[in-house]
Amino acid sequence: MRHLTPAEFRRLGHRAVDWIASYAERVESLPVLPQREPGELLAALPERAPEEGEGTDAWDGIFRDLDQLIVPALTHWQSPNFFAYFPCNASGPGILGELLSAGLGIQGMLWATSPAATELEFRMLSWLGRLLELPDGFLEAPGGGCIQGTASEATLVAVVAARHRVRQRTGARREQLVAYASSQAHSSVVKAAMVAGLCADASGGDALRLVAVDDEYALVPEALARAIAEDRAAGRVPFFVCATVGTTSSTAVDPLPAVGQVLRESGFAESGGWLHVDAAYAGAACICPEHRRLIDGIEHADSLCFNPHKWLLTNFDCSAFWTRDRAALVDSLSVTPEYLRNRATEEGGVIDYRDWQVPLGRRFRALKLWFVLRHYGAEGLRRHIRHHVALAALFESLVRADDRFEICAPRRLALVCFRRRGSDAENRALLERVNRSGKAYLSHTALPGPDGAERLVLRLAVGAPGTGERHVRAAWDLLRE
Repeated sequence: MRHLTPAEFRRLGHRAVDWIASYAERVESLPVLPQREPGELLAALPERAPEEGEGTDAWDGIFRDLDQLIVPALTHWQSPNFFAYFPCNASGPGILGELLSAGLGIQGMLWATSPAATELEFRMLSWLGRLLELPDGFLEAPGGGCIQGTASEATLVAVVAARHRVRQRTGARREQLVAYASSQAHSSVVKAAMVAGLCADASGGDALRLVAVDDEYALVPEALARAIAEDRAAGRVPFFVCATVGTTSSTAVDPLPAVGQVLRESGFAESGGWLHVDAAYAGAACICPEHRRLIDGIEHADSLCFNPHKWLLTNFDCSAFWTRDRAALVDSLSVTPEYLRNRATEEGGVIDYRDWQVPLGRRFRALKLWFVLRHYGAEGLRRHIRHHVALAALFESLVRADDRFEICAPRRLALVCFRRRGSDAENRALLERVNRSGKAYLSHTALPGPDGAERLVLRLAVGAPGTGERHVRAAWDLLRE
């Protein structure tokens, strides 16, 4: 076996960077959705790994297969014509940070296993938190921030920390615990309840209450208050509330000040209850002063997360998570075998981020965030957000001007929810025709209509780094055609 020499690696590395740059230049010309059938790539790949490596002779074939097999089977998330789900931004600085992180190859589970990884991450979460104008309690002891892989992981660790804290304070049994979220909250809340052993399946049972929403799809505080009172009367113990700032379906915003008031008046906080704020998409916009109001009331929360990998040009995966109670988090997740013991940890003067997450291992994700923040600066990132919000406002105006279509939810930020006036079947067919064309990619959701019945709604989310006005207008023309 022979490893690449530094000279060989340098040559192939240059070739890989050139390939990425060329891909960025041509991604707009590629069909956004792959024009492939299920199993087509699988059939083109050998069933077994090669017994003997081809060494440097393999690389012409590898790059050829990358172009001929892999790229045609990709959904191109960085295409300026990608309008589905929420964005998953990549950028040159983020890619370089990811490359250097891979090249350094460190495992940052403990401060002792790479002090730079821990301390840079702590400082980057402080930088981000100050851009959001978070209270100091989220930025320093007894709180602090860290990078999770995804918002789903952030929700899970918040549930685990909340479960630990409330059981310590009240002695409640696991089967007594109840969590709450709106009916529009992300599915990760249900999954977190399942993984934490609170419920057996996605129904949630008695362990997870999905609270009613108003006409704008935001949680109704009075309904939350009633649910908490009912559960208390039945001998259950409310322990966790997830409020969403920017729901996946419609970017609805749960009213944090009113939710905080309900939790204070109900005695929820005094018994150890935990309020988590999921701002996975919308949190990025809060670096803009005009959008900071979206998280007004954050002082009532015990934890908050948002994903720089969605809308802040930081390659997946990078989910920023803050808590005001790091002790509950660490106490609920810390397991220390002998082989992880070290002097710095024992003396208690450092953070070991392995205790803030489910996995033990940690990549050096703070490096790419550092590169992005230094390259663009706060004002550059604000311009990025504002550009997309303006493009979404343009698309909304085009929809409103055509009486064949209707807006289905208030537009917040860069997501427009709309539909053709007609049946769900007609809207589904329209969506499929647009997506099959390869010229644009939109997604859909289901939202209650004026009569309360759910209906299929199309979603256009502006957020790819290269998207401009001509791409938005082209998507609208395609829908009209």
